[in-house]
Amino acid sequence: MKTLYLRIVVTFVLISLVSSLFALWIAGFYYQSQLKDENERKVTRIGEEIRALYGQTSGLDFDVYLKHIANMGFQIYAVNERLEGAYYGRPFKHEKLEPEQIRNVLAGGTYDGIRKERGLLLGFFENSLRNSVGLPIQVGEQSYALFIRPDLEQQIGEIRLFMAVLMGVAFMSSVALIVIFSRSIVRPVKHLTRATHQIVGGHYDVALNVSRRDEIGNLARDFTAMAQSLKQLDEMRQEFVANVSHEIQSPLTSIQGFAQTILDREATPEEAERYLTIIVKESNRLSSLSKQLLTLAALDKEAGLIRKTPFRLDEQIRQALIVTEWQWSEKRLNVEPELAEIVVSADPQLLYQVWFNLIVNAIKFSRPGGTIRIETAVEREVAVTVTDTGIGIGEEELPHIFERFYKADKSRTPARSGSGLGLAIVRRIVELHGGSVSVSSNPGEGSAFTVRLPYR
Repeated sequence: MKTLYLRIVVTFVLISLVSSLFALWIAGFYYQSQLKDENERKVTRIGEEIRALYGQTSGLDFDVYLKHIANMGFQIYAVNERLEGAYYGRPFKHEKLEPEQIRNVLAGGTYDGIRKERGLLLGFFENSLRNSVGLPIQVGEQSYALFIRPDLEQQIGEIRLFMAVLMGVAFMSSVALIVIFSRSIVRPVKHLTRATHQIVGGHYDVALNVSRRDEIGNLARDFTAMAQSLKQLDEMRQEFVANVSHEIQSPLTSIQGFAQTILDREATPEEAERYLTIIVKESNRLSSLSKQLLTLAALDKEAGLIRKTPFRLDEQIRQALIVTEWQWSEKRLNVEPELAEIVVSADPQLLYQVWFNLIVNAIKFSRPGGTIRIETAVEREVAVTVTDTGIGIGEEELPHIFERFYKADKSRTPARSGSGLGLAIVRRIVELHGGSVSVSSNPGEGSAFTVRLPYR
């Protein structure tokens, strides 16, 4: 089946048919096990009353009598001693009966055909001579075998027709309703399919107006949210590529220009030395950028990246201060570490990158002679705060400083350089450890970055 709609309709129709057949089989089983014996006894009593009533009459023609009985809603087969039989009422569909069974009734026995007949479904409706009750009856000096069963076509024919029409209408109505409601199920799926094709084509602005509150409605809403997420990711990807291109192109242009000037021998020895210094600086900048991009790419993979082990956090922060000593000493900064002895379970290599980036960031934005304070505290979690007395960050820029390639207002610090990836790396590493990082700042007074990590 090529379409979900056709598959749903056919499935429901088959279920309806199978359910109807199963219900009919259950009804037949119930008749065979619970009603059949009672029905046989009832027909036997009627046959005995017919025989008794004929015995109480005198001079009544036996043939006429059976015709009257048949007209009251019975099928009758009367057989004499010479096995000559006659039918009264609606004929039987199957008229075969063994001679031994007839002779047994003629000899005074009975025939319990209704009890013996076992139809696949409702044997009660089987219009067969075998599905009857046989009684002996005396007509004058001659014995007859009288086989009788209710004529269901005459007694309940209208009801059977009514039930057949009712079931037919019910079935056709069910099919019609299935066709209609299947459309309501398939329609949003078709919308989802078209939306999927749009997303494959790169068009992420899809809106599914589905007001349903079932699983399909939830799927449609989740799909819309996914489309918006993909749109944001695509925009971030394009922005990332543009930023990387810009960050790489800028130093490459400087390197190319100064190198070409030196090759053309248009610079004095002093100028050539200065140009070479700039080339080395820009090369280092490219190297740092590539390392940070590789770090972010590795952090984005997440799975299996974190290798946690217990270590002294205060010792690690002191190591970062020692490594950066030449930088904060060059700016004559006062560094005030207030570090308690704390053991944490984390990835030492990754967490060292957090303290290194935050300390370098504080050094970069601090004025000469300023102060950098690093404090640790332990309650339910470990808190590390790096505070500087630098230029600060504007309130409008605070929500964006952890974004990749974001750089604060350059008008306040025109001399500073950087890729805008350091704080993005800090946040990513802290999040991978199940922690958080926040910042508070006052322009002109300084900033405070606080990292919170799970304790042990």
